Amino acid sequence: MPRMDFAKNAPDVYRALVLFHRTAKAGVDQTIAELVMIRASQLNHCAFCINMHTVDARKAGETEARIYLLNAWEEAGDLYTEKERAALALTEKITRLSDGFVPDDVYELAAKHFDEPELAQLIALIVSINSLNRISVSTRKLPDVR
Repeated sequence: MPRMDFAKNAPDVYRALVLFHRTAKAGVDQTIAELVMIRASQLNHCAFCINMHTVDARKAGETEARIYLLNAWEEAGDLYTEKERAALALTEKITRLSDGFVPDDVYELAAKHFDEPELAQLIALIVSINSLNRISVSTRKLPDVR
């Protein structure tokens, strides 16, 4: 299976993307950021990012149950807050833009829980993790599971 070191082969693009990601993440609550990054990575089948962000979430105090049940967050009752659920719903719709737009009800729910600057940061974070997922999956980046 062919692999590529994207950072080595497109260093300027990689640095710009990492800066974009870091800047977007800085404006989002850490718990929500980790949940969003894990969920987008699950949807994109990005083993590298799933591993990295579950490790980061644990270090930040996230519980095992919430990490394990994230792929079934809609069926997990009140395990996730309403604000987290709004962020996860938005993550899923932005990650899967097969209809070409985010449905109004999903956007309105997110807008109810996030003010406009927070929502802008959240959208930027979702876009950036999706970009990183797609690069990692395309170049077949393996998780660091030592």
